[in-house]
Amino acid sequence: MAKALTKSQIAEELASSIGVSKKVGVEILDHLAELAYKNAKNTFTLPGIGKLVLVQRKARMGRNPATGETIKIAAKKVVKFRVAKAAKDAILGVKK
Repeated sequence: MAKALTKSQIAEELASSIGVSKKVGVEILDHLAELAYKNAKNTFTLPGIGKLVLVQRKARMGRNPATGETIKIAAKKVVKFRVAKAAKDAILGVKK
């Protein structure tokens, strides 16, 4: 299996494709991440890739795997990433 691209590699690829320096590519990635963090509660969408959404989970009953004891798990907020259909189709191929 191939290794995942690093931030530096992504920035370099981005910078070369738009004709700017690698430093500017890193700044673009950092700014994009900042925007995602600030706007995740209102849903942050990267067109063609997916979106970050903040979801409220309800309280539920769970089980302690070590003892088997039933415990109550409190309600909480979680961040989810939903992959766009265009990304799924491009990666997996279009279903017939």
